[in-house]
Amino acid sequence: MALYFAKGPATLGKKYRLCNLPGAGEAVAAAHALSPPAEAYGNDPNIEMIWAMKAYQHAEVYFNLISSVDPKFLKLTKVDDQIYAGFRKSFGDLKIDVLDPEELKSEAAKAKWRPFCMQFDGVVEDFNYGTLLRLDCTKDYTEENTIFVTRIQFFAIETARNREGYNNVVYSHATEIKSVAVERGLSA
Repeated sequence: MALYFAKGPATLGKKYRLCNLPGAGEAVAAAHALSPPAEAYGNDPNIEMIWAMKAYQHAEVYFNLISSVDPKFLKLTKVDDQIYAGFRKSFGDLKIDVLDPEELKSEAAKAKWRPFCMQFDGVVEDFNYGTLLRLDCTKDYTEENTIFVTRIQFFAIETARNREGYNNVVYSHATEIKSVAVERGLSA
């Protein structure tokens, strides 16, 4: 899977290929490098690469999770009910199966999302960290199907997708592939 990530105005025009990122061995070093406050860093490309790696790892773990467990049973945070209720109160008409990037990134959208997100400051750990989100919930993470959002936006949208049945297609497809593999005597 070729997945790219570009972050903010400081890296405008730069892309990092995430499928060639360092492995889990470097994850501990990345966590250590990211322990000082954000103000301690400039626009260090190494730090940006570490953040990209963390965002990709989060995406990979989440996709594996919804491929392995029926999404309607998933609990992403301790406050999923609060996140979901607030999300649907603020964004009741938002189409979440296939997201329009403008609904997340336009100036009008940012003005609407900001109060929603800020209510989870101190409630959801790392609520404002950058996270990769699939635009079309029936597809995997790819360059064309991925947008960079805050963690609380990810939790809100993915909790809604799980509860409203939109992520069932990923789980059903993975289950179907495993069944075929078992029938053919292959390990899934």
